[in-house]
Amino acid sequence: MSAGAAKSPLIAMRGAGYYSSNTAGAKSVIDSAADLALEAIAGLDLPAGPGPFSIADFGAADGGTSLDLMRRVVGALRERAADLPITLTYTDLPGNDFSALFGMLQAEGGLGRAPGVFAFASGTTFYRQIVPDGTLHFGFSATAMHWLSRSPGLIADHTHAVGASPAETEAYRTQSLADWETILLARARELASGGVLVMANFSVDDDGHYLGWTGGVNMHDSFAAHWRALAADGTLRAEEYRAAAFQQYYKTRDEFAAPFADPQSPVRRAGLTLERIFSRVTPCPYRADFERHGDAQAFARAYVPTLRSWSESTFFSALDTGRPIEERRAIIDRFYGACEDAVAADPAGHAMDYVHCFMVIRKA
Repeated sequence: MSAGAAKSPLIAMRGAGYYSSNTAGAKSVIDSAADLALEAIAGLDLPAGPGPFSIADFGAADGGTSLDLMRRVVGALRERAADLPITLTYTDLPGNDFSALFGMLQAEGGLGRAPGVFAFASGTTFYRQIVPDGTLHFGFSATAMHWLSRSPGLIADHTHAVGASPAETEAYRTQSLADWETILLARARELASGGVLVMANFSVDDDGHYLGWTGGVNMHDSFAAHWRALAADGTLRAEEYRAAAFQQYYKTRDEFAAPFADPQSPVRRAGLTLERIFSRVTPCPYRADFERHGDAQAFARAYVPTLRSWSESTFFSALDTGRPIEERRAIIDRFYGACEDAVAADPAGHAMDYVHCFMVIRKA
């Protein structure tokens, strides 16, 4: 790999139900968006004739975190039309653990077994159109669209754009803004007239806060420090150290809103309007538990898995595939073990508070 090349990371949430089992905070964010979703669909015209009401969850992972929201949405639609057929399309990358998704949906009493509810999955990036033109009535996405379509490049001495140099940060920002337009234009093609999107994306708020940093220990700086320590002791090769760069960027509220501000923008010409936008911080539930019980070891054991659930693929894919798989797994276990030990030894300030920009977007 050349010095200027970026190794493409594997992007995947940890499978076998691990993601939703260890991301209580992500579920809290989605639950808090339920009222937005219900308000947004309340005024929608239901399909005339036998056609279904189409719902899509973009970047759904194993579906566990959005399951309660989808139950409420389906319930609200049933109150208006008891026999309305409803399709649920869960989308994520091809490497996603869709078996865990269908295990939850088709379990006894699962939403996928509800009469008139038809569940599907699409192993397709949300950077492409996923459902046919004009067929989507309600689209939802949470904690997913900060992932970029491609890596803008390496980060010299950090693992995330929040700790990158100004030039590196600008490359990530430029990619993110282009990606946001691509996402919106794909959704504009999918949406039926009057259809609506509700989104909750990671962002930088007006106080400069973002995921994992709201004034305490900076989660991303901690990741970088522990990864750097593995390079310093010779565990990581130089190219492996540099290859660990999250393919992510956290936009500001103004950056999210920009495509809607210009009446001549491709997004506005495609018929999309921004009805509502605001930022919200969702406190880390593992930190809140720790404040109640005070057991630092228990806090570390509960907290670090939620970090691992979404970050592991970036670090694992940075390792040389010429290493035996057992060796790579051991390095990753050692990395997260160091994270856990550090939190247990000094838990002050550690928390993964969620900072999101919530949006309601409608197609005219």
